[in-house]
Amino acid sequence: MPKPAVSLDTPQAAAFRRLVAHLQERTDVQNIDLMTLSGFCRNCLSRWYREAAGERGLPMTDPDAREIVYGMPYKEWQALHQHEASAEQKAAFAASNPAH
Repeated sequence: MPKPAVSLDTPQAAAFRRLVAHLQERTDVQNIDLMTLSGFCRNCLSRWYREAAGERGLPMTDPDAREIVYGMPYKEWQALHQHEASAEQKAAFAASNPAH
């Protein structure tokens, strides 16, 4: 693959922003379903964001990173959008993520 003239950081950042915006719009998709199907959820994404910021000398707290990913404070998002996981969701999660 030839080296691009422009850094990949710009399109990667744009793709990340689009993913975050999509997850903020899709509040009907529960974190447990994301974990079951993809092995990561909004909390994972916010942790990766915090870790990447820290690696670049930008200290960030978990609540700050979660607010970026959720688009609001995490507790507020939970109160508005998080539902108790069903027995089926819990079983599917356990089957797909035995080490989690």
